[in-house]
Amino acid sequence: MRISAIRAVPVSFRVPEGKNVTLGIGRAVKRDAVLVRVETDEGVVGWGEAHHGRCPGAIAKLIDTTLSELVIGMDALDVVGVWQKVYRMQLASHGMGAAAAMALSGLDIALWDIRGKAFNAPIHRLLGGAPKKIKAYAGGISLGWQDPALLADEAQSYVAQGYKALKLRVGDTPRRDIARVQAVREAVSDEIDILVDGNTGCSLDDVRRVMPAYEEAGVGWFEEPFPPHDYRAYMDASRLGTTPLAAGENHFTRFEFTRLLEDGAVSFAQPDLSKAGGITECHRIATLASAWKVSVNPHTSATGINMVATLHLLCAVDNPGYFEGDVAHHNPFRDEVCGLPYKLDADGTVTTREGPGLGIEVDEAFIAAHPLIDGPCYV
Repeated sequence: MRISAIRAVPVSFRVPEGKNVTLGIGRAVKRDAVLVRVETDEGVVGWGEAHHGRCPGAIAKLIDTTLSELVIGMDALDVVGVWQKVYRMQLASHGMGAAAAMALSGLDIALWDIRGKAFNAPIHRLLGGAPKKIKAYAGGISLGWQDPALLADEAQSYVAQGYKALKLRVGDTPRRDIARVQAVREAVSDEIDILVDGNTGCSLDDVRRVMPAYEEAGVGWFEEPFPPHDYRAYMDASRLGTTPLAAGENHFTRFEFTRLLEDGAVSFAQPDLSKAGGITECHRIATLASAWKVSVNPHTSATGINMVATLHLLCAVDNPGYFEGDVAHHNPFRDEVCGLPYKLDADGTVTTREGPGLGIEVDEAFIAAHPLIDGPCYV
């Protein structure tokens, strides 16, 4: 079975006014994604998702004009061989770095979808796993910078849905961050885990100021206070309090995760399957994290394709942590690209699908109705 065609499909939608969420990377005004369709000479089609990298047209162009020429004609079931060729030819030398990793991620997920369909088995089974309950937290583009009372109301609405954990957006100012965390803690019981995400917007002094309040509120992790390359800042911050740090959403491939884990500053690994190298590489990252007794808590991206792929991975590793549930008030990419990607059970857990490959049917008419919109997705 040979790869016969690859097509990247950049898609977008405007966030309706009034549904915008403001967080450390700006105010969300549109949502983007890059879907990857791979076809074989036997007619089997697989779908993947590459992160948009805030420039979805460029990621799609890289897939269509470079990755496709590298791998068309290769064995579609040789996912490791395809990954290694793209790594050697595009990532390791004179390549495009993060953009190539994102593009490769979408291709890799699509090849795993094909592999599952060829063997009539779900991806988690091919990886050696089985369906299991995965605890979920309310995340996605939600719980942002707003009045503490309104934030507490939003948090309570997710608890009412069954979530046992919530992730708040911080990185505003220490005073406002603390006020929001305290308001949510007062509104929900101590049984609810509160996580916070700095979206790379904090300084070491910010961390020093907020740590006592986070410790008092029982915050479960402080995610990405700094950009991914600031390894020294992570190490310094890990000594400023007892609230553990989390990172990985913006780290690419196992090579970057190696240093992140070896430094010992981060207690939760968060690779994004649409960024870090797809299912193949994130399975390796999970194994690497397992050796350090660190759980893997993937960041989920824009559409249901990434979310379903993430659940397959979490059901196939020995160190699954949280699944990031997307609770954005308006996200048709979550709801309509391939149907609802997961169902939250009353105990706050989710599980995966049992159909071949990803176990989804992609709505190509919906995709065609949401073409690329140029411009920034955060302002």
